[in-house]
Amino acid sequence: MIGEIVFLEYKEAVDFLLPRHYSGRIPSISYSFGWKVKNELVAVCTFGKPASPQLCFGVCGKEYQDRVFELNRLCRVETLDLPLSSFVSGCLRRLTPYNLIIVSYSDTEMGHHGYIYQACNFIYTGMTKERTDKYTAGNKHSRHYNNEDQNGLRKIRSAKHRYIYFATRNKKVKSDYLSALNYSILPYPKGDNENYILGDFLRPRIIGVSNGL
Repeated sequence: MIGEIVFLEYKEAVDFLLPRHYSGRIPSISYSFGWKVKNELVAVCTFGKPASPQLCFGVCGKEYQDRVFELNRLCRVETLDLPLSSFVSGCLRRLTPYNLIIVSYSDTEMGHHGYIYQACNFIYTGMTKERTDKYTAGNKHSRHYNNEDQNGLRKIRSAKHRYIYFATRNKKVKSDYLSALNYSILPYPKGDNENYILGDFLRPRIIGVSNGL
């Protein structure tokens, strides 16, 4: 692999992600990795505990809910022309001593199908359903909202492709996780990926509660 993968301090990861990632928000970060090429930080990948307890025990049951982490950010500089899959694979290898269950999503609204995850041998388990969240000003997470922020509006959350990876070197642990998996294993989705422009996707699709959509 060209360059090196390094553990990043929280602030270094945040400073790289905030101006580049389309969400405009920073999630919970437990592990953060950087890819340095010629001593320049060209990509960042972070993992953290999902905000939803239902997701944590929904993957492989309550017995393994503490092992579930989300690959919640993957971002690169625009000029990088090296495959991100090699970077992600390297990050996953560094997590294998912890016997983690990694879940990640590919956003259909962004025109993504998860080809990086497919190249890293993630398991594909289908799509989440499109739904709505409470709208908040400033793109805050809905769990941090108050009534003044919401103003009776809701924000559409697009359907996402869901991928699972068992980050472990222990064959028995991997077998146990696979047996406990609550999702069906499905063929990888295919299609043309699209690139996003940051400003275009910081404006969420908003609907009024009264229109029943």
